[in-house]
Amino acid sequence: MDPIIAGNWKMNKDPAQSRSLVQNLLELIGDVKNREVILIPPFTSLPIVAEVIRNSNLKLGAQNMYWERSGAYTGEISGLFLKSLGCDYVVIGHSERRHIMGETDEMLNKKLKTALEIGLIAIFCVGETENEKEEGRTEQVISRQLRQGLKDIGNEAHKIIFAYEPVWAIGTGKTATPQQVVDVHKFIRAQLKKKSTILYGGSVKPENVDTLMHEQEIEGVLVGGASLKPESFARIIKFAGHLTSTVK
Repeated sequence: MDPIIAGNWKMNKDPAQSRSLVQNLLELIGDVKNREVILIPPFTSLPIVAEVIRNSNLKLGAQNMYWERSGAYTGEISGLFLKSLGCDYVVIGHSERRHIMGETDEMLNKKLKTALEIGLIAIFCVGETENEKEEGRTEQVISRQLRQGLKDIGNEAHKIIFAYEPVWAIGTGKTATPQQVVDVHKFIRAQLKKKSTILYGGSVKPENVDTLMHEQEIEGVLVGGASLKPESFARIIKFAGHLTSTVK
């Protein structure tokens, strides 16, 4: 499987800025091969980005979705709408949704089930806060997030992409060491039992991507701020030193 490089733009870039960013990125990476590159812009930029990447091998994802397909849910977005715009992927459970917007494990479980039902590939984020890490509760927290997030999903879980994003490393400039990431990825893999794809997200940048992606346990990265600059994101996409995955 090709490594996954996903760029989450968060609440940045209006449609005109999005068009410019993607056009510049395409010039820098050309027809990149052996990478699954996913662009995850704000909802308002999805149609523009879909248009620009139409004849490339880049993929489109959304930052969130609601668990109902339609109805009286002002301000929410249906996964079916995302599919109609060309999205193949959707991020569910990003730490900012959990800790700023108050989304619970139960809410995320509903979103995961709907994504699976309608054919969107979910990128399901899990991770601990700094306090939880210092208290030695990383595995306890992630185990709960996985258990409750995947409740009643069963054999379908292997269709989900998992992203370990330690909250203490998101937007802080702090990055988990490769060994820390590998240890948590191994723990997640043991919890899941079946073969699943696991990404790392947490201050990924050009300066550390080669080291991170050298590890077999890290099958891709979920990039935040560095994906907003074409030059830095292109460098991440072109990372060096990835080992052929032998993870079972």
